[in-house]
Amino acid sequence: MPWDTNDYPSSWKNFDSVLRKKAIEMANAMINEGYDEDQAIPIATNQAKEWFDNASANERDEMAKKTDVQLRKTDDDRNSRPELLDHAIHVLPDDGWVVKTADAKRAANRYETKEEAIERGKEIAKNKETQLVIHKQSGEIQTVRNYEA
Repeated sequence: MPWDTNDYPSSWKNFDSVLRKKAIEMANAMINEGYDEDQAIPIATNQAKEWFDNASANERDEMAKKTDVQLRKTDDDRNSRPELLDHAIHVLPDDGWVVKTADAKRAANRYETKEEAIERGKEIAKNKETQLVIHKQSGEIQTVRNYEA
């Protein structure tokens, strides 16, 4: 069930409106990727707070302007795919660096630096209790880190 500014977890009621919108956007994206609500809420909460602390004024303004439709928006070909929860997370070169779940149709995130991509991939792999596979610029596997429980 996608959340919006009128319907969101009660734990977000005292958030700044921009922080709340970011948490809603992140949680909706996670639900769309196959996370359960009980997983998505705390992860989105932590990540939205981190984003809020580091966001520029321009980024905060852009988030403030987002509508409920934009916060709920999902791509047609990015259906909920819970089978991907067990798949490894890959950090791959691709016009910068991307974080992508094995067998996913698209990358979840894109970064300018490999270090940023590794940090995000590590967060996802830990949350999903799976492996993080880090590739070299050539595409070869460089390192595999295991975050399985």
